[in-house]
Amino acid sequence: MNSSLAQRIRIVLVEPSHPGNIGAAARAMKTMGLSKLVLVRPKRFPDPQAEWRAAGARDVLERVSTTSNLREAISDATFVVGTTARARRMAWRQLSPRLAAPEILVKAEHGEVAVIFGREADGLSNDELDLCHLHVCIPASSAYGSLNLAMAVQVVCYELRCAYLEGQGEAMHPLAWDRPRATSEQVEHLFAHLESLANSLEFLPGEHHTVVMRRIRRMIGRIEPDVTEVSMLRGILSAIEKQIHRA
Repeated sequence: MNSSLAQRIRIVLVEPSHPGNIGAAARAMKTMGLSKLVLVRPKRFPDPQAEWRAAGARDVLERVSTTSNLREAISDATFVVGTTARARRMAWRQLSPRLAAPEILVKAEHGEVAVIFGREADGLSNDELDLCHLHVCIPASSAYGSLNLAMAVQVVCYELRCAYLEGQGEAMHPLAWDRPRATSEQVEHLFAHLESLANSLEFLPGEHHTVVMRRIRRMIGRIEPDVTEVSMLRGILSAIEKQIHRA
């Protein structure tokens, strides 16, 4: 994988509890040509066990970024992928790593991509999965579908590597986009603005508040708005607020 493309794909581990998994994930990444690793509130890092498990990928560990929360880890990403081992009650776009890999590479041609892996014990929460445009599920056996964290990272990185090699010398079907895609942070400001206005209009009934906002998230996630579209939508919301205050 060429370095410029690889640098636009980051692997994000949320609250990893075992340093050995961090080192093994770094090794899995390097063998597939990736090197950008972000840790959200790691329990133990730096740690000798991480260095030992990384083997020849200690350089990946030396460049690790750590953050205090997931939103910070993905704030500048224009495409966010969350890995999950379970289906949600509300349908969300979900693909296997093999089907998701080509799309991730295309998105990385045009902006920063974050691929998020959850905690060893219970994965990502629904609120964390809400931040994602796409969910990826490894089609493991129903008899025992629990993968080690580093193994899951290896599977996804392997599929990215295969998709890249298959696409060498072929058009990557670039999107004809006239503006940069909105970052996760920009979209989150839009959601907060929309929710605030909806609350002031008493539009969101208490018991359905979370469900309604999640459906709106899902809708906007499908659209993948650019920076101008987000700005336009927020401008409309601000104009509505001014009319309310005048009334």
